[in-house]
Amino acid sequence: MKGKQKLSVIIPTCNGASWLDALLASLTSQTVLPDEILLIDSNSSDATCTIIKQYMERHSFIRLEQIAQQDFDHGGTRTLTAQQAIGDIVLFMTQDAIPANTTALELLIQPFALDEQVAATYGRQLPAKQATFFAEHLRSFNYPEQSQQRCQQDWATYGFKTVFISNSFAAWRCDILRQQGYFPEQLLFGEDTVALAKMLEKGYKVSYISHAMVYHSHNYSAVQDFKRYFDIGVLHTTQAQHLLQHGGPAGAGRKYVLSELKLLAQKKKYFLLPEACVRNLCKFIAYKVGRKFKMLPTRWSAHLSMHPRWWHKRS
Repeated sequence: MKGKQKLSVIIPTCNGASWLDALLASLTSQTVLPDEILLIDSNSSDATCTIIKQYMERHSFIRLEQIAQQDFDHGGTRTLTAQQAIGDIVLFMTQDAIPANTTALELLIQPFALDEQVAATYGRQLPAKQATFFAEHLRSFNYPEQSQQRCQQDWATYGFKTVFISNSFAAWRCDILRQQGYFPEQLLFGEDTVALAKMLEKGYKVSYISHAMVYHSHNYSAVQDFKRYFDIGVLHTTQAQHLLQHGGPAGAGRKYVLSELKLLAQKKKYFLLPEACVRNLCKFIAYKVGRKFKMLPTRWSAHLSMHPRWWHKRS
Protein backbone atom coordinates (compact mmCIF):
# COMPACT_ATOMS: atom_id res chain seq x y z
CA MET A 1 0.00 0.00 0.00
CA LYS A 2 1.60 3.23 -1.15
CA GLY A 3 1.13 6.75 0.16
CA LYS A 4 -0.21 7.82 3.53
CA GLN A 5 -2.52 5.29 5.06
CA LYS A 6 -5.62 6.67 6.73
CA LEU A 7 -6.13 5.59 10.32
CA SER A 8 -9.45 5.02 12.07
CA VAL A 9 -9.54 4.40 15.82
CA ILE A 10 -12.64 2.51 17.02
CA ILE A 11 -13.60 2.34 20.70
CA PRO A 12 -16.72 0.65 22.13
CA THR A 13 -17.83 2.36 25.35
CA CYS A 14 -20.18 1.65 28.23
CA ASN A 15 -20.00 3.60 31.47
CA GLY A 16 -16.38 4.51 30.78
CA ALA A 17 -16.32 7.98 32.34
CA SER A 18 -13.50 6.99 34.70
CA TRP A 19 -11.08 6.54 31.78
CA LEU A 20 -12.37 8.48 28.80
CA ASP A 21 -10.92 11.87 29.58
CA ALA A 22 -7.42 10.42 29.91
CA LEU A 23 -7.92 8.23 26.83
CA LEU A 24 -9.20 10.96 24.52
CA ALA A 25 -6.64 13.47 25.78
CA SER A 26 -3.89 11.00 24.89
CA LEU A 27 -5.34 10.06 21.50
CA THR A 28 -5.62 13.70 20.46
CA SER A 29 -1.99 14.32 21.45
CA GLN A 30 -0.34 11.48 19.52
CA THR A 31 2.56 12.03 17.12
CA VAL A 32 0.35 10.41 14.47
CA LEU A 33 -3.20 11.66 14.82
CA PRO A 34 -6.06 9.41 13.70
CA ASP A 35 -8.06 10.53 10.69
CA GLU A 36 -11.10 9.70 12.77
CA ILE A 37 -12.00 8.39 16.21
CA LEU A 38 -15.28 6.47 16.27
CA LEU A 39 -16.87 5.76 19.64
CA ILE A 40 -19.81 3.36 19.89
CA ASP A 41 -21.62 3.75 23.17
CA SER A 42 -23.89 1.06 24.59
CA ASN A 43 -26.41 3.13 26.52
CA SER A 44 -24.07 4.50 29.20
CA SER A 45 -25.72 5.80 32.37
CA ASP A 46 -22.73 7.85 33.57
CA ALA A 47 -20.95 10.86 32.04
CA THR A 48 -19.42 8.89 29.16
CA CYS A 49 -21.36 10.63 26.36
CA THR A 50 -20.93 14.04 27.97
CA ILE A 51 -17.14 13.65 27.97
CA ILE A 52 -17.14 12.43 24.38
CA LYS A 53 -19.26 15.36 23.22
CA GLN A 54 -16.91 17.79 24.93
CA TYR A 55 -14.05 16.40 22.86
CA MET A 56 -16.21 16.41 19.73
CA GLU A 57 -16.59 20.18 20.11
CA ARG A 58 -12.81 20.58 19.99
CA HIS A 59 -11.93 17.87 17.45
CA SER A 60 -13.93 17.41 14.28
CA PHE A 61 -12.52 13.93 13.65
CA ILE A 62 -14.26 12.45 16.73
CA ARG A 63 -17.67 10.84 16.17
CA LEU A 64 -20.15 9.22 18.52
CA GLU A 65 -22.73 6.56 17.73
CA GLN A 66 -25.11 5.09 20.26
CA ILE A 67 -26.68 1.65 20.35
CA ALA A 68 -28.87 -0.21 22.82
CA GLN A 69 -26.89 -2.23 25.34
CA GLN A 70 -28.63 -5.44 24.30
CA ASP A 71 -27.52 -4.86 20.70
CA PHE A 72 -23.80 -4.87 21.54
CA ASP A 73 -21.89 -7.82 20.10
CA HIS A 74 -18.10 -8.12 20.41
CA GLY A 75 -17.61 -9.04 16.77
CA GLY A 76 -20.77 -7.61 15.21
CA THR A 77 -20.47 -4.12 16.70
CA ARG A 78 -16.82 -3.83 15.71
CA THR A 79 -17.63 -5.09 12.22
CA LEU A 80 -20.45 -2.60 11.77
CA THR A 81 -18.22 0.28 12.82
CA ALA A 82 -15.25 -0.88 10.72
CA GLN A 83 -17.51 -0.97 7.67
CA GLN A 84 -18.27 2.71 8.25
CA ALA A 85 -14.64 3.70 8.87
CA ILE A 86 -12.57 5.65 6.35
CA GLY A 87 -9.25 4.18 7.43
CA ASP A 88 -6.94 1.89 5.48
CA ILE A 89 -5.99 0.77 8.99
CA VAL A 90 -8.56 0.27 11.74
CA LEU A 91 -7.21 0.40 15.28
CA PHE A 92 -9.41 -1.01 18.01
CA MET A 93 -9.12 -0.03 21.65
CA THR A 94 -11.14 -0.51 24.79
CA GLN A 95 -12.20 2.44 26.91
CA ASP A 96 -9.84 1.53 29.76
CA ALA A 97 -6.64 1.15 27.68
CA ILE A 98 -4.64 4.37 28.07
CA PRO A 99 -1.63 5.00 25.79
CA ALA A 100 1.59 5.11 27.79
CA ASN A 101 3.10 7.90 25.67
CA THR A 102 2.49 10.06 22.60
CA THR A 103 4.11 7.60 20.15
CA ALA A 104 1.92 4.56 20.87
CA LEU A 105 -0.19 4.84 17.70
CA GLU A 106 2.73 5.72 15.45
CA LEU A 107 4.71 2.70 16.59
CA LEU A 108 1.76 0.33 16.36
CA ILE A 109 1.02 1.06 12.70
CA GLN A 110 4.64 1.20 11.42
CA PRO A 111 4.82 -2.48 10.36
CA PHE A 112 2.02 -2.00 7.82
CA ALA A 113 4.21 0.34 5.76
CA LEU A 114 7.15 -2.08 5.91
CA ASP A 115 5.51 -5.40 5.00
CA GLU A 116 2.25 -5.88 3.08
CA GLN A 117 1.93 -9.40 4.50
CA VAL A 118 1.43 -8.00 8.00
CA ALA A 119 -2.35 -8.12 8.46
CA ALA A 120 -2.53 -7.11 12.12
CA THR A 121 -0.44 -5.63 14.90
CA TYR A 122 -0.95 -5.34 18.63
CA GLY A 123 0.88 -3.51 21.36
CA ARG A 124 2.12 -4.17 24.84
CA GLN A 125 -0.31 -3.86 27.72
CA LEU A 126 1.30 -2.65 30.94
CA PRO A 127 -0.30 -3.18 34.35
CA ALA A 128 -2.25 -0.18 35.58
CA LYS A 129 -1.03 1.70 38.65
CA GLN A 130 -3.31 -0.18 41.04
CA ALA A 131 -2.69 -3.63 39.53
CA THR A 132 -2.44 -6.58 41.91
CA PHE A 133 0.42 -9.09 41.73
CA PHE A 134 -1.73 -11.47 39.68
CA ALA A 135 -2.79 -8.76 37.23
CA GLU A 136 0.83 -7.66 36.89
CA HIS A 137 2.02 -11.19 36.18
CA LEU A 138 -0.66 -11.82 33.57
CA ARG A 139 0.44 -8.72 31.67
CA SER A 140 4.13 -9.57 31.84
CA PHE A 141 3.43 -13.13 30.64
CA ASN A 142 1.17 -12.17 27.74
CA TYR A 143 3.09 -9.05 26.72
CA PRO A 144 6.87 -9.62 26.89
CA GLU A 145 9.55 -6.99 26.41
CA GLN A 146 10.63 -8.45 23.06
CA SER A 147 8.67 -7.74 19.89
CA GLN A 148 7.60 -10.69 17.71
CA GLN A 149 6.38 -11.37 14.21
CA ARG A 150 4.43 -14.59 13.74
CA CYS A 151 2.90 -16.60 10.91
CA GLN A 152 1.11 -19.95 10.56
CA GLN A 153 4.41 -21.84 10.43
CA ASP A 154 5.34 -20.60 13.92
CA TRP A 155 3.05 -22.94 15.86
CA ALA A 156 6.05 -25.16 16.61
CA THR A 157 7.81 -22.18 18.24
CA TYR A 158 5.00 -20.24 19.91
CA GLY A 159 2.33 -22.91 20.24
CA PHE A 160 -1.13 -21.63 21.06
CA LYS A 161 0.32 -18.12 21.50
CA THR A 162 0.75 -17.95 17.72
CA VAL A 163 -2.82 -16.63 17.41
CA PHE A 164 -2.70 -14.36 20.44
CA ILE A 165 -3.92 -10.77 19.96
CA SER A 166 -6.10 -8.31 21.87
CA ASN A 167 -8.54 -5.76 20.49
CA SER A 168 -7.87 -3.70 23.61
CA PHE A 169 -5.03 -2.27 21.51
CA ALA A 170 -4.73 -3.81 18.05
CA ALA A 171 -4.59 -2.52 14.48
CA TRP A 172 -5.79 -4.31 11.36
CA ARG A 173 -5.23 -3.82 7.65
CA CYS A 174 -8.76 -3.01 6.57
CA ASP A 175 -8.68 -4.55 3.09
CA ILE A 176 -7.64 -7.94 4.49
CA LEU A 177 -10.17 -7.68 7.30
CA ARG A 178 -12.86 -6.88 4.72
CA GLN A 179 -11.94 -9.84 2.51
CA GLN A 180 -12.71 -12.31 5.28
CA GLY A 181 -15.93 -10.64 6.38
CA TYR A 182 -14.43 -8.69 9.28
CA PHE A 183 -15.00 -10.29 12.70
CA PRO A 184 -17.17 -13.32 13.49
CA GLU A 185 -20.47 -12.37 15.10
CA GLN A 186 -22.36 -13.80 18.05
CA LEU A 187 -19.27 -15.13 19.78
CA LEU A 188 -19.09 -15.12 23.56
CA PHE A 189 -15.86 -13.13 23.12
CA GLY A 190 -12.56 -13.67 21.26
CA GLU A 191 -13.55 -12.17 17.91
CA ASP A 192 -9.99 -10.84 17.56
CA THR A 193 -8.31 -14.23 18.10
CA VAL A 194 -10.56 -16.02 15.61
CA ALA A 195 -10.12 -13.28 12.99
CA LEU A 196 -6.35 -13.46 13.36
CA ALA A 197 -6.33 -17.27 13.14
CA LYS A 198 -8.15 -17.04 9.80
CA MET A 199 -5.64 -14.49 8.51
CA LEU A 200 -2.67 -16.65 9.46
CA GLU A 201 -4.29 -19.61 7.71
CA LYS A 202 -4.25 -17.52 4.52
CA GLY A 203 -0.54 -16.79 4.80
CA TYR A 204 -0.55 -13.39 6.49
CA LYS A 205 1.50 -12.29 9.51
CA VAL A 206 0.88 -10.61 12.86
CA SER A 207 3.36 -8.28 14.57
CA TYR A 208 3.57 -7.73 18.31
CA ILE A 209 5.10 -4.29 18.92
CA SER A 210 6.42 -4.23 22.48
CA HIS A 211 7.36 -0.53 22.40
CA ALA A 212 3.79 0.51 21.47
CA MET A 213 2.32 0.54 24.95
CA VAL A 214 -0.92 1.14 26.82
CA TYR A 215 -1.82 0.82 30.48
CA HIS A 216 -4.53 -1.81 30.76
CA SER A 217 -5.17 -4.50 33.37
CA HIS A 218 -7.95 -6.01 35.46
CA ASN A 219 -7.81 -6.95 39.15
CA TYR A 220 -9.92 -10.06 38.81
CA SER A 221 -10.96 -12.02 41.86
CA ALA A 222 -10.61 -15.81 41.93
CA VAL A 223 -14.31 -16.06 41.04
CA GLN A 224 -13.84 -13.73 38.06
CA ASP A 225 -10.83 -15.78 36.97
CA PHE A 226 -13.04 -18.88 37.05
CA LYS A 227 -15.67 -17.19 34.88
CA ARG A 228 -13.05 -15.91 32.44
CA TYR A 229 -11.52 -19.34 31.95
CA PHE A 230 -14.92 -20.97 31.64
CA ASP A 231 -15.54 -18.56 28.75
CA ILE A 232 -12.17 -19.43 27.21
CA GLY A 233 -13.13 -23.10 27.29
CA VAL A 234 -16.41 -22.30 25.56
CA LEU A 235 -14.60 -20.28 22.88
CA HIS A 236 -12.10 -23.06 22.23
CA THR A 237 -14.90 -25.58 21.83
CA THR A 238 -16.99 -23.47 19.46
CA GLN A 239 -13.99 -22.31 17.40
CA ALA A 240 -11.82 -25.43 17.59
CA GLN A 241 -11.35 -25.59 13.81
CA HIS A 242 -9.40 -22.34 13.93
CA LEU A 243 -7.91 -22.25 17.43
CA LEU A 244 -7.03 -25.87 18.21
CA GLN A 245 -5.94 -27.20 14.84
CA HIS A 246 -2.32 -27.50 16.04
CA GLY A 247 -3.03 -28.41 19.64
CA GLY A 248 -4.49 -26.85 22.76
CA PRO A 249 -3.21 -24.36 25.34
CA ALA A 250 -1.81 -26.90 27.82
CA GLY A 251 1.80 -25.96 27.07
CA ALA A 252 1.08 -22.26 27.52
CA GLY A 253 -0.73 -23.06 30.77
CA ARG A 254 2.28 -24.87 32.21
CA LYS A 255 4.58 -22.01 31.23
CA TYR A 256 2.18 -19.56 32.87
CA VAL A 257 2.17 -21.39 36.21
CA LEU A 258 5.96 -21.74 36.24
CA SER A 259 6.35 -18.08 35.33
CA GLU A 260 4.04 -17.06 38.17
CA LEU A 261 5.95 -19.16 40.71
CA LYS A 262 9.23 -17.63 39.51
CA LEU A 263 7.88 -14.11 39.90
CA LEU A 264 6.53 -14.92 43.36
CA ALA A 265 10.02 -16.02 44.39
CA GLN A 266 11.71 -13.00 42.81
CA LYS A 267 9.41 -10.61 44.63
CA LYS A 268 9.49 -12.72 47.81
CA LYS A 269 5.69 -12.75 47.98
CA TYR A 270 5.53 -16.26 49.41
CA PHE A 271 2.38 -15.39 51.34
CA LEU A 272 0.55 -15.33 47.99
CA LEU A 273 1.47 -18.92 47.16
CA PRO A 274 -1.75 -20.47 48.55
CA GLU A 275 -3.87 -17.96 46.62
CA ALA A 276 -1.86 -18.63 43.46
CA CYS A 277 -2.51 -22.37 43.81
CA VAL A 278 -6.23 -21.82 44.34
CA ARG A 279 -6.48 -19.45 41.39
CA ASN A 280 -4.64 -21.77 39.01
CA LEU A 281 -6.71 -24.76 40.10
CA CYS A 282 -9.89 -22.72 39.53
CA LYS A 283 -8.71 -21.73 36.06
CA PHE A 284 -7.92 -25.34 35.15
CA ILE A 285 -11.30 -26.62 36.35
CA ALA A 286 -13.16 -23.72 34.74
CA TYR A 287 -11.51 -24.31 31.38
CA LYS A 288 -12.34 -28.01 31.45
CA VAL A 289 -15.97 -27.27 32.40
CA GLY A 290 -16.18 -24.66 29.65
CA ARG A 291 -14.98 -27.19 27.08
CA LYS A 292 -17.98 -29.37 28.09
CA PHE A 293 -20.52 -26.53 28.20
CA LYS A 294 -22.89 -28.34 25.81
CA MET A 295 -23.60 -30.81 28.60
CA LEU A 296 -24.80 -28.04 30.93
CA PRO A 297 -28.19 -26.31 31.10
CA THR A 298 -27.97 -22.83 29.60
CA ARG A 299 -28.87 -21.21 32.91
CA TRP A 300 -25.86 -22.89 34.54
CA SER A 301 -23.55 -21.65 31.80
CA ALA A 302 -24.92 -18.13 32.22
CA HIS A 303 -24.12 -18.30 35.93
CA LEU A 304 -20.57 -19.56 35.29
CA SER A 305 -19.79 -17.01 32.55
CA MET A 306 -18.55 -13.42 32.62
CA HIS A 307 -21.12 -12.67 29.92
CA PRO A 308 -24.50 -13.94 31.20
CA ARG A 309 -26.42 -11.71 28.78
CA TRP A 310 -24.95 -13.67 25.86
CA TRP A 311 -26.35 -16.91 27.25
CA HIS A 312 -29.76 -15.39 27.87
CA LYS A 313 -29.88 -14.40 24.17
CA ARG A 314 -29.26 -18.06 23.25
CA SER A 315 -32.04 -19.43 25.44
